[in-house]
Amino acid sequence: MKEILEKDLQNIFENLKISEENKKFRSNNLENFINLGFPNKRSEDWKFSDLNKIISNNIKGLKFFDKNLIYKEKVESVKLKIFTEDFAKNNILIVVNGYVNAINFDNEDIKKIQILDSIENEPSRSNNSLISLNNAFVSNYLKITVREDYKFKKPLIILNITNDKISSTNINQRFDLILEKNSELTLINLFSDESNNNFININHQFNISDNAVLKNYKIDTVKNSNIKYFYNEIDIEKNGISENFIYSTGAKFSKNDIKCNINKEHASVNINGIINLKHDQHHEIRTLVNHLARNTKSYQLIKSVLNDNSKGIYQGKIYVDKIAQKTDGYQLSKALLLNENTEFNGKPELEIYADDVKCSHGSTSGNLDMDSIFYLMSRGISKKEAQKLLINGFLNDVIEKITNTDAKKIINKLMN
Repeated sequence: MKEILEKDLQNIFENLKISEENKKFRSNNLENFINLGFPNKRSEDWKFSDLNKIISNNIKGLKFFDKNLIYKEKVESVKLKIFTEDFAKNNILIVVNGYVNAINFDNEDIKKIQILDSIENEPSRSNNSLISLNNAFVSNYLKITVREDYKFKKPLIILNITNDKISSTNINQRFDLILEKNSELTLINLFSDESNNNFININHQFNISDNAVLKNYKIDTVKNSNIKYFYNEIDIEKNGISENFIYSTGAKFSKNDIKCNINKEHASVNINGIINLKHDQHHEIRTLVNHLARNTKSYQLIKSVLNDNSKGIYQGKIYVDKIAQKTDGYQLSKALLLNENTEFNGKPELEIYADDVKCSHGSTSGNLDMDSIFYLMSRGISKKEAQKLLINGFLNDVIEKITNTDAKKIINKLMN
């Protein structure tokens, strides 16, 4: 694989306008990835998901560059099952095969938004080999800064598209967002995959300044055989708010990896999610919330509905530094197993070094209540409809945590 990696990095150099400094940055990251390799079960963070084995078994002849990735035609309209006229009125960022294809901020004061599209040469060494891989091969980098005191009038819809010209390819995407003091933004990430058998590696970095608010919703529903890794790193400053929601049901394999640093007092983060799987799908949500200041809050609620031979995983850790007194941390995972062949693994963790905190964690799994199904059937409801009602009831409290009406509307439509 080393020869393929080095050859494809040279293809990146030849096909993209890259400075000598950036070539060195990418080469260092590639070296780091070669040394670390794809994660496997020897890593505690990948205890339940051997990515190296998953890629080997599902993608033959993985490439790290393909000229078909460069899609230059403008996408005028996108047909998504969940794309409605209401969303057409919002701000749009279209990404095709990892490349930014179109940006529309017609609803906003563009003077209050800064957009950069050249990758920055950050420290090149990372313990996360997939971040190193992303740094080495990312084709298109986007950084958006929302200026101080500016509140977006409409959500920013990020449409992530892969087309059917791509197969057996590693697609990388990098998006950085800085919210300056007192600013606000809602992100809604939607996915439309026409491709199959690719490894998609998405890295989002968010910086939430004092009194800023970021609502970030990720909705991935289109069934495909792609393997996906989503990494979100969030830094929150004083009085900042981060609201996160994940609806994960599309790809064959998907891992959402969220690291959140709560750096200053009175900041808070909510991480809520639904894993809804069938057949042989394998999805994971992993969270690490670091409480690094006094009087901070975190809330996590993850629910899974698993059918057929699917596998769901939740790994969540709350870390409380010794200076982070008055921390309030909550973490709960629940799984509903609809078939005896399904598998759920939960690993909630608390690591606390302060003595004046309120923290709790837990994980449960079980089956649908047959007495409830029988009761509903005795009222003239079919067994299938009774199961659907109970599943929706099980997931409802997660959906109610969504504070944006557009995102909540989409999820409710998917559930019905």
